[in-house]
Amino acid sequence: MKCISWNVNGLRAVMKKGFMDVFSALDADIFCLQETKLQEGQIDLDLPGYEQYWNYADRKGYSGTAIFTKRKPLSCSYGMGIDEHDHEGRLITLEFDDIYFVTCYTPNSQSELARLDYRMTWEDDFRRYLVELNKTKPVVLCGDLNVAHEEIDLKNPKTNRKNAGFSDEERQKMTELLAAGFTDTWRYFYPDKEGVYSWWSYRFKARQNNAGWRIDYFITSKDLDSRLEQAEIYTDITGSDHCPVGLVLK
Repeated sequence: MKCISWNVNGLRAVMKKGFMDVFSALDADIFCLQETKLQEGQIDLDLPGYEQYWNYADRKGYSGTAIFTKRKPLSCSYGMGIDEHDHEGRLITLEFDDIYFVTCYTPNSQSELARLDYRMTWEDDFRRYLVELNKTKPVVLCGDLNVAHEEIDLKNPKTNRKNAGFSDEERQKMTELLAAGFTDTWRYFYPDKEGVYSWWSYRFKARQNNAGWRIDYFITSKDLDSRLEQAEIYTDITGSDHCPVGLVLK
């Protein structure tokens, strides 16, 4: 089962930059998007063979997630059932017979960590949500989780130490999630690999200089370790400030 996750930073914009060619070429069984920046009815995607699930933010042109799947799920839910978190279109959960599949666009802590307190609440609630799912069946989580976990996961760790996405607090929450029974699949295959990132600022020629961050993930229940076959970061695919990431499960 081939799975892809991509923060498109505005789906309508990426449609003009070859999204459908990328979608067709990757030919995923499950293809997830974050930051669609859409309201219902603003786009009509013709994806034969795929079920489509969309979660829209209340605020126009903001956030939003989607999942396109060849496998029909048993059920679908939006958000985590906590009103404080469920108005920004950040979460979709599909239930299949053998797994839960979750895509997430984690809130950004913002400049000067203005939203860090909310982010910490989100992290604790989301971890509890995933742990509860995992009690029933294994979980595959993907998405833009807005944190570079270790220094190896970004080009300039020392100068970013107190910035959003690399604060000690955010990194600790990722440590706690993994400790709760989950695997960072990229590091499962490539524990020491440096210089492979999934996001680059639009400023300072960051992508040209590969001054990036790895903030897009596939995180899986440890029970699925034996089914992990391949992890990918498609650094050559452009169109967004993020590139797609992938996972193949046996």
